[in-house]
Amino acid sequence: MRLKLVPDHTEYDFFKYRTVTFGFSAVLMVISLALWLTVGLNFGIDFRGGTTIRTQAEQPMDVGSYRDAIAPLELGDVSISEVFDPTFAADTHVAMIRIQAQDGEESVSADTVQSVEEALQELDETIRFTSVESVGPKVSGELIQTAVLAVAAALAAILFYIWLRFEWQFSVGAVAALFHDVVLTIGIFSALQIRFDLATIAALLTIIGYSINDTVVIFDRLRENLRKFKTKPLRDVMNLSVNETLSRTLMTSGTTLIALIALLVLGGDVIRGFVFAIFWGVIVGTYSSVYVAKNVVLWLGVKRDWSKPTDTTGNQFANIDA
Repeated sequence: MRLKLVPDHTEYDFFKYRTVTFGFSAVLMVISLALWLTVGLNFGIDFRGGTTIRTQAEQPMDVGSYRDAIAPLELGDVSISEVFDPTFAADTHVAMIRIQAQDGEESVSADTVQSVEEALQELDETIRFTSVESVGPKVSGELIQTAVLAVAAALAAILFYIWLRFEWQFSVGAVAALFHDVVLTIGIFSALQIRFDLATIAALLTIIGYSINDTVVIFDRLRENLRKFKTKPLRDVMNLSVNETLSRTLMTSGTTLIALIALLVLGGDVIRGFVFAIFWGVIVGTYSSVYVAKNVVLWLGVKRDWSKPTDTTGNQFANIDA
């Protein structure tokens, strides 16, 4: 007996309310862009600048204890992580403490650094401070530019890849869906003021990869069905393709969300922003693969005279029962 998330044969009309769903996505994108421009993002140390303190102690470090010791100083965004290296001795425990630049300052003042050191020495007398480095606004600005270029380059590469593999209409639909996912993710980070740092950029690139994978699977089945049903209306062929890959889509997204929920609950504050970005991205990415990418392709239309024979039977995961 197998557990199935969806029946073997479904005939859902995913384009019955295409005007409503497409309009809903457009409204959310406008709201997200408005929040980004007005409220702004809660940039972390990577983008705002700050000071990094490297510590070394003989006793094993506890990130929670370090954070509790520094919390009364009210320094804002503080990131604490343990450094692992196979060359370290058994009694060598290294940590990196990053403190955001305070208002009106390019870096954390010497007095603030001394206060942090004193607070940690009360926690562990063996602790030593091996280095203190500051990241100024100029470097932070360069990081923002590099992050934007990284996301733009990923979108451009995917546009070119889909164009070569399918038709130009497919590439436009895929990139529209990816742009939708990135904008909505930035919008919710702006609305909730979740810390936005380099880890979030990594999450955005992960979302792009995850979303395009789901889109390509459906596109692959759509291309196969377009060759099989040459006279069937494009909307009906699209509905058939989405229904045929529905079990695969739900199973992949569902299992991924289960793991992400566990990380959100148990993963701690350090990775929570990264995990939340991917969690949100999986949801909007699954939605956009059907209600954005396919709507764009339906609106643009595709040629129906396929000159090439079908060389494949579609993605190997397309017919998995869920």
